[in-house]
Amino acid sequence: MCQLGGWGANFAISVFFYLTLSVRKIDDFFLLISIGVLLGILVSHLMRMVIKEYRFLAKPLQSQITSFIVITILFAIIYACADVAITRMLGLKDSNGPKISLPNEITRNAINNFFLLLIWNLIYYTYHYVERNRKQEVSTLRLQSMVKELELKTIKSHINPHFIFNALNSIRALVDENPARARTAITELSNILRSSMQAEKLETVPLEKELNIVKDYLALEKMRFEERLNIEMDIDEHTLSQPVPPMMLQTLVENAIKHGISKKISGGTIRIVSDYVGGHHEILVQNSGQLNGYLNSDGFGIRSTQDRLNLLYQGKAKFDIKNLTSEIVESRIIMPVSSL
Repeated sequence: MCQLGGWGANFAISVFFYLTLSVRKIDDFFLLISIGVLLGILVSHLMRMVIKEYRFLAKPLQSQITSFIVITILFAIIYACADVAITRMLGLKDSNGPKISLPNEITRNAINNFFLLLIWNLIYYTYHYVERNRKQEVSTLRLQSMVKELELKTIKSHINPHFIFNALNSIRALVDENPARARTAITELSNILRSSMQAEKLETVPLEKELNIVKDYLALEKMRFEERLNIEMDIDEHTLSQPVPPMMLQTLVENAIKHGISKKISGGTIRIVSDYVGGHHEILVQNSGQLNGYLNSDGFGIRSTQDRLNLLYQGKAKFDIKNLTSEIVESRIIMPVSSL
């Protein structure tokens, strides 16, 4: 298609200039130009076969330039010899043009064909250069995507509830005392474990689904802490459909209890907020306590949250954790709003 298009354009341009700008009539012009175009297609096709056979495009740049010039000169001479031979054999001569010898005719023809084949080679080499770079870029992007996917799976593989044994001990204590609550607790634990395993397969889940897991988790922890744990939720119902990374909120709540509530003899409060702020989806997890060096301890909950947001949102999401007051720690997640 490229050959037909390129040489067809050459034919059309030659005819256009002959009909509009030529000051003299050339005998058998259309036959001569047709022979030239057909020879051009044949010669350039053979030249392409040589380029592919000897893998010129795979050579170093300096060798490519040298081979590029040599092959253009060589095939320009072949083109000229074939063109002159055919036109002379068929007796096609421009009777109105100057009389020139055979060597001079071949030389002049070769020079003209050199520039034609030079343009052909420039287009051919440029096309393959761009195509090679495009394929390399696609391969690089695929590799980066695979690396990010592997990193994300590695992060997710660490996100497993650390409270299983505590929950099982609490359930065991309820088996005789409150069988109904024990059955409910087993269901809650099952939901959390199922969600943790599904996190391997999902990039995001609706906030409503994530909140259900958090509620199950907090219900289990409530059995352990009893009156020492207070739970508050302030959720804008319009944010329930917003996608969030699975188990991320649960991890933050778990860390809030582990490093905050459990450290205080009197316990404390966990408060979860979800709202739209400044055109973004904002999630807050506030808990009683103080960081007390936890921020610098390279805790997994903090690292996993930062890494997952960076991988999923490419710098468009933010996470920070700080002492909001002398008695409250706040984790804040800001994510782009998804138009569902």
